[in-house]
Amino acid sequence: MLKGVPGILSPELLKVLCEMGHSDRLVIADGNFPAETMGRDAVVIRMDGHGIPEILDAILQVFPLDTYVEKPVNLMEVMPGDTVETPIWKTYEKITACHDERGADAIGQIERFAFYEEAKKVYAIIATGETALYANIMLQKGVVVDK
Repeated sequence: MLKGVPGILSPELLKVLCEMGHSDRLVIADGNFPAETMGRDAVVIRMDGHGIPEILDAILQVFPLDTYVEKPVNLMEVMPGDTVETPIWKTYEKITACHDERGADAIGQIERFAFYEEAKKVYAIIATGETALYANIMLQKGVVVDK
């Protein structure tokens, strides 16, 4: 056990987050995302019993977002013609705002198939049990600034 580290962050996940360097990316994937297929060249961590918001909040407590890119957080864009609602995105905005002064301005969107292509290049994918549609989120790591 460690003090000050959210309990949801397993030793395996903490190790992966520590291994990641500046500009490395990770995907926190919903339950429908093909994590094993997209993660053939990545570390895949299973967190099936958890939803993305609780994982995102815990990770952002220890994971700096990249300040050298405009949008270090990216969501999978809804496909044209798809009428799916994405209320979870507002939750992501609130969580991001708690951990990064840019808040919602740090969040962008990537077209679905481009998101898949980018996901094939990430360092790690966290496979969750999230049931919300279009809930996938990609984070780009920044640097820890000594204060």
